[in-house]
Amino acid sequence: MTANASGQVRWLVTGAAGMLGQDLLAVLAADPAAAVTALGRADLDITDAAAVQAAVEGHDVVVNCAAWTNVDAAETEEEAATAVNGTGVRNLAAACAKTGARLLNVSTDYVLPGDATEPYAETAPTGPVNAYGRSKLVGEQAVAELLPAHGYNVRTAWLYGEHGANFVATMLKLAAQRDSLDVVDDQQGQPTWSYALAQRLAELGRAALAGQAPAGVYHGTASGRTTWCGLARETYRLSGLDPERIRPTTSEAFVRPAVRPSFSVLGHDGWAAAGLAPLPDWQAMLATALERPAFRALRDAAEG
Repeated sequence: MTANASGQVRWLVTGAAGMLGQDLLAVLAADPAAAVTALGRADLDITDAAAVQAAVEGHDVVVNCAAWTNVDAAETEEEAATAVNGTGVRNLAAACAKTGARLLNVSTDYVLPGDATEPYAETAPTGPVNAYGRSKLVGEQAVAELLPAHGYNVRTAWLYGEHGANFVATMLKLAAQRDSLDVVDDQQGQPTWSYALAQRLAELGRAALAGQAPAGVYHGTASGRTTWCGLARETYRLSGLDPERIRPTTSEAFVRPAVRPSFSVLGHDGWAAAGLAPLPDWQAMLATALERPAFRALRDAAEG
């Protein structure tokens, strides 16, 4: 494993102020061998190639958590979304190619067409159905092109966590305000706890640096599958609330500017090549997450 003279591995985390970025910093803080540089959007504009090159210099592993994530706004601002999700990632990949650093780029299920009936393999053909997905695919392609041996695209989906807005937190907040909720039941996916994904990113980074993880695509989502309605009901059940307060509805009831994939279930065969197991089942993951302080506070408010 490459390390500096003190035996430490030098990590750079971009997008460090976001939900996943904060969890990754917490995970790496527990690793005595990790020397971490954390850069938020105010610290580094990844669309600035010169700034990116300077930031990457001296690091062994770069984890890109920076992204344009407003899916609906991307429909009318695709160029701006692509500047971050595409050109920005290309800048990171080019900088890593010059320094020899490993790049872990957090990507999305939205690069896939979302019309399958069985889990998408890491090798499945891409085919985004919205501007956000297209912008993220540009970034994936840059990593594959510029870092064929040292680049990793880690696709995730339905992410929730303690830091920032997300579906699970929203459902708990609404439980204190409404007697019932209508939630979409015709989209399938894998609710994924950001802290669990952060742990996996740290493991993958170490494996990549040690030459144990082949470069390419990895699917960083929970095992199993459910719908948004199923996730809401399980959140309520685990929180001591009546899951029947959640009523199923269809996507047509919530028309959004951007088309959402109806099937976002990803396969996880790629982890075996890196010597790592897939992430746990979504229900077990959710049960653990809901015991964390931020979610516990929302649960208490909902129960009150």
